[in-house]
Amino acid sequence: MYQWRKFEFFEEKYAGKCSIPEEVTGKIECCSSGRGKIGVGCDDGTVNLLDRGLKFNYGFQAHSSSLLFLHLLKQRNFVVTVGEDEQLSPQLSAMCLKVFDLDKMQPEGPSTSGPECIQILRIFTNQFPEAKITSFLVLEEAPPILLIAIGLDNGCIYCIQGDIARERIKRFRLQVDNHSDKSQSSIRGLAFRVDGQALQLFAVTPTSVSLFSLRTQPASRQTLDQIGCNVCSVAMSDRLEFIIGRPEAIYFYEVDGRGPCWAFEGEKKFLGWFRGYLICVVADQRNDTNTFNVYDLKNRLIAHSIVVKEVSHMLCEWGNIILIMTNKSALCIGEKDMQSKLDMLFKKNLYTVAINIVHSQHADAAATAEVLRKYGDHLYTKQDYDEAMAQYIHTIGHLEPSYVIQKFLDAQRIYNLTNYLEKLHEKGLGSKDHTTLLLNCYTKSKEVEKLNVFIKQEEGVTEHKFDVETAIRVCRAANYHEHAMYVAKKAGRHEWYLKILLEDLGRYDEALQYISSLEPSQAGVTVKEYGKILIEHKPVETIEILIRLCTEEGEPAKRGTSTSTYVSMLPSPVDFLNIFIHHPQSLMDFLEKYIDVVKDSPAQVEIHNTLLELYLSNDLNLPSVSLVNTDSNDNGNLIAEHKDLTKEKDSQDRLKKGLNLLKNAWPSNQEHPLYDVDLTIILCEMNGFKEGLLHLYEKMKLYKEVIACYMQAQDHKGLIACCKKLGDSDKGGDPSLWVDLLKYFGELGEDCSAEVKEVLAYIERDDILPPIIVLQTLSQNPCLALSVIKDYIARKLEQESKLIEEDRRAIDQYQEETSAMRKEIQDLRTNARIFQLSKCTACTFTLDLPAVHFLCMHSFHQRCLGDNEKECPECAPEYRSVQEMKRSLELNSEDRDLFFQQVKSSNDGFSVIAKYFGKGIISKTADGPSGTLRPSSTSPSSDF
Repeated sequence: MYQWRKFEFFEEKYAGKCSIPEEVTGKIECCSSGRGKIGVGCDDGTVNLLDRGLKFNYGFQAHSSSLLFLHLLKQRNFVVTVGEDEQLSPQLSAMCLKVFDLDKMQPEGPSTSGPECIQILRIFTNQFPEAKITSFLVLEEAPPILLIAIGLDNGCIYCIQGDIARERIKRFRLQVDNHSDKSQSSIRGLAFRVDGQALQLFAVTPTSVSLFSLRTQPASRQTLDQIGCNVCSVAMSDRLEFIIGRPEAIYFYEVDGRGPCWAFEGEKKFLGWFRGYLICVVADQRNDTNTFNVYDLKNRLIAHSIVVKEVSHMLCEWGNIILIMTNKSALCIGEKDMQSKLDMLFKKNLYTVAINIVHSQHADAAATAEVLRKYGDHLYTKQDYDEAMAQYIHTIGHLEPSYVIQKFLDAQRIYNLTNYLEKLHEKGLGSKDHTTLLLNCYTKSKEVEKLNVFIKQEEGVTEHKFDVETAIRVCRAANYHEHAMYVAKKAGRHEWYLKILLEDLGRYDEALQYISSLEPSQAGVTVKEYGKILIEHKPVETIEILIRLCTEEGEPAKRGTSTSTYVSMLPSPVDFLNIFIHHPQSLMDFLEKYIDVVKDSPAQVEIHNTLLELYLSNDLNLPSVSLVNTDSNDNGNLIAEHKDLTKEKDSQDRLKKGLNLLKNAWPSNQEHPLYDVDLTIILCEMNGFKEGLLHLYEKMKLYKEVIACYMQAQDHKGLIACCKKLGDSDKGGDPSLWVDLLKYFGELGEDCSAEVKEVLAYIERDDILPPIIVLQTLSQNPCLALSVIKDYIARKLEQESKLIEEDRRAIDQYQEETSAMRKEIQDLRTNARIFQLSKCTACTFTLDLPAVHFLCMHSFHQRCLGDNEKECPECAPEYRSVQEMKRSLELNSEDRDLFFQQVKSSNDGFSVIAKYFGKGIISKTADGPSGTLRPSSTSPSSDF
C-alpha cells in the first residue's frame, strides 16, 4: 500500500482553529450528527448541541448520572440517549433510554430550558437481564417507527422496534456468541443493511461476524466469518458493504460472506465512509502517533493523510469530516472542489488519474470531456498521435470537432482523422462537411473496404448516420458511382440515382427499369425531370412507361367506384408535354396511344389541341431522314427526293388524322367540341388546311365564311355545290347564300354564264329575290350578256302578269260583295222588314205568340229561346267568330315586334305590309301627320 500515490484532495477548514466550545465542561463520551447539528454527550449526563463551525447552541441535562450513547435522528428533530439515572429501587436498573423532542422546549430552572423528554424506557427488564452496553445503533424506518439495536458484552443484542414516543413497541433479543469469556463475546459493532424489502443487521464480536435477517420470525442468523475485531471500528459503505478494521487490514463483507480486503497496516481506531472515500484513523504503535487517512479505493490512491492527536470521536456533517480529540480540540476536514483537484493533477501531468477521478465521482460529461481534451493535447505534443486520437474520440459530443480535425489535417495523419470522423458519424453527429471530409479521406487513401462499410451499413438500418446528399455528391465526384447509387437507392433519393445512371453512366435501360419499380407518384416526378434524356435515347420504352402512369393499366386493384373517378386521380399527359419539346413525333405517338386507351380523360381538350397542332403542322422533324449522310451528288439527289416524298406522305397522313379528329371530337349531339375551336381555326388558317376550316365553319353555322373560302379559291363548282347543301331552307339552310353567290358572280368580271343560269334557277325556284334586284346585281358584270337572264326575266314577267290578273278578278268580286252588303245595310236602316215565317226555326212547329223575330229573318218561340232573347241562336256563332277574329287582329296590331319580325323574315316584305293594310290593322289617321300609321279604331257593332 505504500506504493499508492498520495494527494491533497482534502484541506482543513476554519484554518485549523477549531475546538469544542468551553460550554461543554464534562468529558465527551459520545457524539452524533444530523440535521445540521452535532450532539455531544458528556459523562455528567448532559447533551450539548453544536452548530456549524462547532459553535455552541445550547445544552441540557439528559441523564442525572452519566450518558453512554446518543443518536440524532435525520427524519425528525429527535435525540435518543442511553444513560444512567438515579436508581429508584434495587429491582429497577438505572440504565434507561430517553427520547427528546428538540422542537419542544420546557424550562429546567429559573433561567434555563431544555427539550421535552417525550419517552423513557427501561432497557433491562426481567426478560432482558442487565449487562454492559458495548454498542448502540438506531435505524429510522417509516416515521414514527424506529428500530434500536443495543449490543451487550454477553453476545446478546436487545432490539426495540416501534413508535417509541408512544411506547407502542416490541422487544426481541438476538444471540451472537455465548462464550464464558465475555471479552470474546462482546458486541463490538453493529450496522443495519436495508436493501428494498430486506432488513438485515451485521454484528461483529472479537471472534465472529454475523448477519441477522430481521424480516423473518424469528430472526435468522448467518455467520460470515470466524474472526471479528476488538475495537469498535466498523462502517457501512454506500454499496451496502459492511467494513471491519483489523490491525493487519480492512475487510469488506457482503451478505454472502467476506469480500475484498485492503492491507492497511496499523490499529484502526475509527472507520467511516464519506462520499465514496474510506476514512480511517490509524494508530502507529511504533512511534505512538495517529494518522488520519482518506483512501480512494477505486483509483487506488490516498486522497489525504495527516498526523493527528489522539482522536476520541469521528463524525461527518456539513459536507466535512470532523475529528474530535481527547483534549477537546477538533479538526474539520473538507474535500476540495473538482477543478482544484484536477489542476493539481494537470500540473503533475497525471491525466490518467484525473480521468479516473472524474469517472469515479460521476462528474458531468462536459467536465470529463475537458479532462480528456487536455490529456489528448498532452499526448499530441508528445507526438503520440494514436493515443491522443483515442482520447479525442471520447470527447465526441462535447468538444467541437473542428478542434480535433484541424490538428490532424496533415496528410500523414489521415488514418487518425479517418478514425475520428468514423466515430463522429457512428454517434450521428457528423455534419455535411464532416461527411465530405470523411469520404474524401476514403477516396484519397483508396480505402474501398472502409468506404463499403461506411456506405453499405447494416441491413435493416433505415436511417443513415451521415448526410445522404453530401455522400452521394462526393462519391459521384470521385467516380465512385456504384457507391453513390447504393446510397441514393437506399435513402430513396430517386432523382440522384437516375441522375448518375443517365448523366454519368448512360445506362438508359436500367434507368427505365428503376422508374418502373417506383411508386406511381415517384415515377411521375422522375419522368418529368429526366424524361427529355429518356425520350431522346429510348422513346418507345419511355412512352410505354408514361402510358402505364397515365392510365389504369397494371393497377386494377386501385380503381375506385368508377373509371372516370379513377382516371381523374392519375397523372395527366399534359404534365409530361415538356419532355417532348424536341421530339414532336414521339409526342404524337404518346398522345395517340393515350386517347386510344382513355376515352373520357379530364384533359382531353388540351390533348386534342396538342394533337391538332401536331397534325396540322407543315413539318415534323424526321430523325431517320435527317441523320443520313450524302456521299455523292447522285445519292444526295435520290435521298433528297426520297425525303421529300416521305415528308409529303407523312404530311398527308397527319392531315387525314387531323380531319378525323375534328369530326370525331365534335359529335352531332354535342353543342361544343372537345377542342378549342378558336385555336383550331387559327391552326387551319396558318397551315392552309382548307378541309378542316370548311368543316369548322359548317359546324359553327358560319355559312357565309364557308362560301367565302370557295370564293377565295375561285372554286365555282364547289361554291354552287356548297350553296345547294347549305342554302336549302327546307333543310334548315340559309337561302341568303344564293344572294351572296349572285352578287359574287355579278362582281366577278369574267364570263360565268353557266354558273349564273344555275344560280338563277335556284333563286327563281325559291323566289329569293325580285327580278329588279337580280338585274341590278348582274348588270355590274360587263362580261354577261342579256341572253343569260332573258328567259328568267320573261318567265318572271309572265308570272307577274298572271298574278296581276288574278288580283284584278279578286278585286272585282270583293267590290261586288261590298256593294251588296252596303245596300243591304241601307235597306235595313230605312225600310221595314216583313217577317213571313210561320214555323219556329228552332223547333219547326207552327209559330204562335209570344214569338221573337230577328233581322236576320229567323223567328223563334219565346220559350225556345229561353233567357237569351237578344241573339239569334243560328247566327250568333258566326258573329262571335267574326268578333273574335277582329279582337285578335286588334291585339296583333299592338305587337310591333311580331310585325317587324314578319317583315324581316319574309322574302317579300312589301306583301306583309300590304296584308296588314288589307286587314285594316294599319290605317292612315286624321289626327297625325300624313303617312303616319297606327292601329285602326273600330266602333262596337250593334246586335242584330
